[in-house]
Amino acid sequence: MFMACSATSSSEREGIINIRPDTDETPVRVLEGYSEAHEQQLRDMAARGPALFDDLARSICPSVYGCEPVKKAVLLMLMGGVHKSTKEGIKLRGDINVAIIGDPSSAKSQLLKYVAGFLPRAVYTSGKASTAAGLTASVVKEPENNEFAIEAGALMLADNGICCIDEFDKMELSDQVAIHEAMEQQTISISKAGIQATLNARTSILAAANPMHGRYDKSKPLKQNINLPPAILSRFDLLHVMLDELTEEEDGRIAAHIVALHKDPSATIAKAPFSMEQLQRYIKYARAIKPRITPAAQTTLVRSFKRLRGDDAAPGSHSAYRITVRQLEALVRLSEAMARVYLSPTVTSEHVAEVRILKLSATCTLLTCLCFDTLQATSAVTS
Repeated sequence: MFMACSATSSSEREGIINIRPDTDETPVRVLEGYSEAHEQQLRDMAARGPALFDDLARSICPSVYGCEPVKKAVLLMLMGGVHKSTKEGIKLRGDINVAIIGDPSSAKSQLLKYVAGFLPRAVYTSGKASTAAGLTASVVKEPENNEFAIEAGALMLADNGICCIDEFDKMELSDQVAIHEAMEQQTISISKAGIQATLNARTSILAAANPMHGRYDKSKPLKQNINLPPAILSRFDLLHVMLDELTEEEDGRIAAHIVALHKDPSATIAKAPFSMEQLQRYIKYARAIKPRITPAAQTTLVRSFKRLRGDDAAPGSHSAYRITVRQLEALVRLSEAMARVYLSPTVTSEHVAEVRILKLSATCTLLTCLCFDTLQATSAVTS
């Protein structure tokens, strides 16, 4: 018997377009559900060319000032990669996991709340108040008939959606270990009280955490600033560090944005290039595209992985953890998500953009992030 403690139908949350339907849809099928005006909107958005990626990113959580590279990471997570399966039945995940490590008051929780309200099947939880059973699943005895039943946790409830975990660093180590299987294999195995089951947890994870000593110490490497084991870190496709740096000019801009937001929230949010509804329609159509990797992109991916491994093995390397084949699979997923951003049916070398850029430990301030610099410098990929 299976018992869910809470479940939300995709059609219950009015005004939200489900970008992740239960069954795969073709681009033609998605367009059939759009009006002519919406189709024209989609064409106009796609016609923006190279500026499209920046415009889409700025449209995510417009109430938060700056942080564009982090918003780009969230955008790629929403786009996702392509799910694959082999003839032997081995499934390769296409969902992208993102972690945000940031100083206090850097809008991490606000980004998580925005994503949790972006699609119907999204769950927001706090690591401090969550246990392993609360995140995965637990076996409980029903008082009516004294039979055991499985009660779903946050990751199961977010199946085919996104699970947002705040205060990720406050979780106990034993609770973090419990989500290893869900993050990589996207399943949850239960063997309790005579019940043996393997349940789906096909979800992307967006986690936010604070540095160990309150604020990030730039004089120390990443692994000495965060209280997360390498086994967890290696399962995140993207890892961003947000720094609250003191600059008079930026402080003035941030303060002006916050005051304007309190004065007239609607007008401030309306300055975003696209509304949430337009963004949802675009992402739903983009996710229907299944981009295929071209031979040139395949060569670039292999070269990128070799460079990542070489940099990691170099003397004086400050990598947070060893570069493994998980990072190669992350490059593939991110490249597929980038192709979907531009509605491309193929993944090219430009989409790959030598995703070693991400380095899964990039540093960004409230306005400027460095982790996507080489994503835009595509000419360096083929050199």
